[in-house]
Amino acid sequence: MDNLTVEQALEALLTHSKIIEETEVVSILQAKGKVLAEDMTAELDNPPFDKSPIDGYACKAEDLMGATQEHPVELKVLEEIDAGQYSDITVEKGHAVRIMTGAAIPKGCDCCVRQEDTDYGEDVVKIYYPAKQWKNYCFQGEDFKRGTVLLKKGTRIGFVEAGILASMGKTEVKVYRRAKVAILTTGDEVMAPGQPLLPGKIYDCNQSLLAARMEDFGVELVKVASIKDRPQAMTEAIQMIAPSVDLIITTGAVSVGKKDIMHEALELAGAKRIFWHIQMKPGMPTLFSMYQDTPVLSLSGNPFGVAVSVDLLIRPMLQKMMQDEALKTRRKKCVLKNEFIKEVRGRRYIRAITDGETVTIPSGLHSNGVLATMAGCNCLIEMQGGKPGTKVGELTEVILL
Repeated sequence: MDNLTVEQALEALLTHSKIIEETEVVSILQAKGKVLAEDMTAELDNPPFDKSPIDGYACKAEDLMGATQEHPVELKVLEEIDAGQYSDITVEKGHAVRIMTGAAIPKGCDCCVRQEDTDYGEDVVKIYYPAKQWKNYCFQGEDFKRGTVLLKKGTRIGFVEAGILASMGKTEVKVYRRAKVAILTTGDEVMAPGQPLLPGKIYDCNQSLLAARMEDFGVELVKVASIKDRPQAMTEAIQMIAPSVDLIITTGAVSVGKKDIMHEALELAGAKRIFWHIQMKPGMPTLFSMYQDTPVLSLSGNPFGVAVSVDLLIRPMLQKMMQDEALKTRRKKCVLKNEFIKEVRGRRYIRAITDGETVTIPSGLHSNGVLATMAGCNCLIEMQGGKPGTKVGELTEVILL
């Protein structure tokens, strides 16, 4: 298949992306970014007892009726209960306990009074204001009840989810293993950053761009390497790494020039070509193949093309593989604040900045080889073919990054 629409290409990519069913048990301290492989059900109430949300006194609301600063209510203080302590006493009428934030409220009490509203008494306390029943009172299970499914299978674990797991008493959790990805870049014209730049060379930015985005997506990077611009070298690299990864991403050498070696390299490897060319700009010369059971997605070497393809094509593949709804492509309709005057012959993606309601196209060059003008951009404008450009005030589709 050649010269596919974006939708046809995505269908082919997803058809050849296998869902990862393997699971592993990890510490919740190392679980961030991973996806739950089972529902998490509470085995206890939280809090497991009625507790005080304030420092003060626990007592009966009926004892405080009519209390004023001029005529305070006096209650006998039975004991002090600090956070982490528990008392079996039952508080009767005319009595109170000194209590600290987070401490268990003893039986017989139906409210807590701020210590600022008292004289801080130790044996007898004067209370200056009345309180309604259940005021400043946290009930057992008000956070969650035993038997409640708190986190569903397929939930990506973030900082909040990690906190919920800890409040359930969990130290470990079953998750799906992350997708294993290799990034292979090629091109005799590129050099690794950190070396003195030679005449005719440029620094390879695609490795760093892809590696950083893969980290955002929560994958495991198994290999990041530069491969010589020779068909046999790329063939050997693919054959060596394929058994240990779920996806190989390559950049460079996918067009029809003398040094575009990916077609020959994949043929030498015995890979099956699924498609070449997508009706989109940037990213048209995309080549997708299967080497045995491993998808190989070969992108052009143009940095902006890589930046577009990683979210438009690779992100949906990883969403399916890792069953991670957090990776689902998010789209919005936004109002354009400035124009883009180039004619759009096919599907085109333009770097832009959105505030959620409006979208602005940055000034400067928008060619495929230019990455600098994408700094600060948080979305892509998707433009259909056959348009002379965009107009200020036009409602347009954006893909959030």
